[in-house]
Amino acid sequence: MPQKPSIPKGTRDFGQAEMARRNYIFDTIRSVFRTYGYAQIETPAMENLSTLLGKYGDEGDKLLFRILNSGDAFSGIDYDSFRTEEGYNSKALSLKVCEKGLRYDLTVPFARFIVQHQSEISFPFKRFQIQPVWRADRPQKGRYREFYQCDVDAIGSKSQLCELELVQIVARVFELLGIRVLMKINNRKVLTGLAEICGFPDKVVDITVAIDKLDKIGLDAVKAEMMEKGLTPEAVAVLEPVLTLSGSNEDKLAVMRKVMAGSDTGLKGLDELDELFGFIREAGVKLPCEIDLSLARGLNYYTGAIFEVKALDWEIGSICGGGRYDNLTGIFGLPDMSGVGVSFGADRIYDVLTGLDKFPSDLGSTTTLLFANMGAEEVAYVLPVASALRERGLAVEVYPDASKLKKQFDYADRKAIPFLSICGGDEKAAGLIQVKNLSSGEQKSFPKDNVDGILEFLAGN
Repeated sequence: MPQKPSIPKGTRDFGQAEMARRNYIFDTIRSVFRTYGYAQIETPAMENLSTLLGKYGDEGDKLLFRILNSGDAFSGIDYDSFRTEEGYNSKALSLKVCEKGLRYDLTVPFARFIVQHQSEISFPFKRFQIQPVWRADRPQKGRYREFYQCDVDAIGSKSQLCELELVQIVARVFELLGIRVLMKINNRKVLTGLAEICGFPDKVVDITVAIDKLDKIGLDAVKAEMMEKGLTPEAVAVLEPVLTLSGSNEDKLAVMRKVMAGSDTGLKGLDELDELFGFIREAGVKLPCEIDLSLARGLNYYTGAIFEVKALDWEIGSICGGGRYDNLTGIFGLPDMSGVGVSFGADRIYDVLTGLDKFPSDLGSTTTLLFANMGAEEVAYVLPVASALRERGLAVEVYPDASKLKKQFDYADRKAIPFLSICGGDEKAAGLIQVKNLSSGEQKSFPKDNVDGILEFLAGN
């Protein structure tokens, strides 16, 4: 017996109906990006590991899919040179046999693209990118090993008008998709300030990684993790009321200014939050936005504003997120190039739209009109009409086999084709094209050369 075919866990096949829905998401997002002046680029699925490693923190590095070098990657290796007292240095060995990896996100490849093509780019540079990414994560609901991201970034300006533009893009995308969302906003400088005021400025990454898990593991587990990383109970006690802070955005800023009095970096972050929320008010953005001081987003390259978007009516993780990064291109030799961007999680957005039944009902049909096959002469009669309709932009099929009409009706039903044309000998003799609305039962005949009349009938039904 042949082995039953399968696909790797955390990946999915997409049939015609799924692709129609996915393209609806991509086309909606793409249309909004373009109205704000963003242009599309693409980068390779694989990058050099030297490009990817060290950009996502230790936890992110562990989730990189590494690609084995071509040929016999393990031949000629001196394994003894990788031996340690504890065993083998697997990390060093993997770098010896794997020089490339699948991209973890689209932001780091974008930074590499900027540096590599800087002489061809006018700054500020506004780009969007819709491509798959890969993470060696444990598959679970809403979390996949292969998934698409829809990224939009502006690089080459430090103005928070860029942040405002991203907030407006998020608001418009989810308005068009019909999803009610909440946008949470914080600033990494505030998190750095928290590390300073609790007396552990060197632990900002550990604190950030722990805080980023607050929604997933709860406050007590986050406190325990911070103490495991070396923070004292007194330091954790300083952070706890900040993580549970409530009230309006203005209230939170006022309280935090008192807490941050001893940290210039923290106060700078609060100033930036104040400015951004001022822009949001002045622009009349209707999207609900709130300051969430527990929001950390565990990627090391964020340096300013950070964003996370949650669906209000469907339980799932973040469906959009991002932030400001000031130093990313500096890693590749181009310092002082600040950027900001957000990434839309297309797969999670798909799950939300499916769960809420928000996809348009007409997405399932790829064809508007099916010409039934009544025999060779009748097919020859309708082929020029089918061609003329296609030239006018209509999606048309001609059934390939002269099968029983029931089979052809069933085909139209399965594909949700709304109109059927049955042209037999009588129609051919009279020079007519008969078209039937399969939903209402209404049918009408047109002269063979009256393409406009056929199109009007289809459009009106």
